Amino acid sequence: MASSITPLILPCLVSRYTLPSCLETRYAEEDVMEIEGAYGTRLQVTAFGGTGPGILLLHGLTDHAGTWASTASWLTAYGRVVAYDARGHGMSERPAGPYTRDAYVGDAAAVIERLGLAPALVIGHSMGGLTAWQLAGRRPELVRGIVVGDMSPVTPVDAVRSWRDWLASWPVPFASLDEVRAYFGADRPALGGVFAEVMRHGPDGWRPQAHAEHVVATVEHWAARDHRPELALVRCPALVVAGGRSDNPVPGQREAADLLPDATFALLPESGHVLHREDPAGWRAAVEPFAAVLCGRARGGARLTLGGGSA
Repeated sequence: MASSITPLILPCLVSRYTLPSCLETRYAEEDVMEIEGAYGTRLQVTAFGGTGPGILLLHGLTDHAGTWASTASWLTAYGRVVAYDARGHGMSERPAGPYTRDAYVGDAAAVIERLGLAPALVIGHSMGGLTAWQLAGRRPELVRGIVVGDMSPVTPVDAVRSWRDWLASWPVPFASLDEVRAYFGADRPALGGVFAEVMRHGPDGWRPQAHAEHVVATVEHWAARDHRPELALVRCPALVVAGGRSDNPVPGQREAADLLPDATFALLPESGHVLHREDPAGWRAAVEPFAAVLCGRARGGARLTLGGGSA
């Protein structure tokens, strides 16, 4: 019944503050709409195009839907590609709370139901990967398959402190986007571009769109936890993709693929955490065949060989 709801198109949403030019282009070219997520939170959704099976992209912490643009450009050959700014991120509402796992999973379910995407291929990076497997376990009727990009099933006990300290160390406001790129991209240039896309311009300079207190509140609900029991609840096909140079340990992600009942594992040895931006060719090579089969558009009747976490 929820899929009959017509989302309200609100392209004017982007005029609330100045965006980097790359995002102004993205919002001009794609359909932007607003829907109601869990607990009445307003979510901004970007429809990247395509027809056929639903494909939902879930970004990581501090990111937004626009960071998926390059991935969406080739995924539209396999289905109807949609992404949204998570609560407290991008152009979505920034409520005082909740920032619980229930809220994030509920938001993903609401987008799928209200846009008629079910059963969707759900592709998540980092925090989005966690949401993907939790959604698949709790609401299997909404999900045809998942891709988990560089998310460990066992989260560090000091994650909240680490995130709080790291966010506090940022020299905000930044005077320019070039300064943002230089600061975050000193060791990994691709990250400079990623962080430049998640900034907004105010009277005193450039600041992150996501507020630090909301980021920390989000981490509080997944940190210092063993999420491995959740993986056994996922019955749909899954692909786990890890970065060889990520801070997230590869063995733990390989174990996640082993624990998922119907999964395969792929390693991008030269990539850091942000797989789809640091190694876009490797990311595409890992994900595209999986998406093609799951969405029924594989060439030559190709089939996936899943299971056992094999590379």
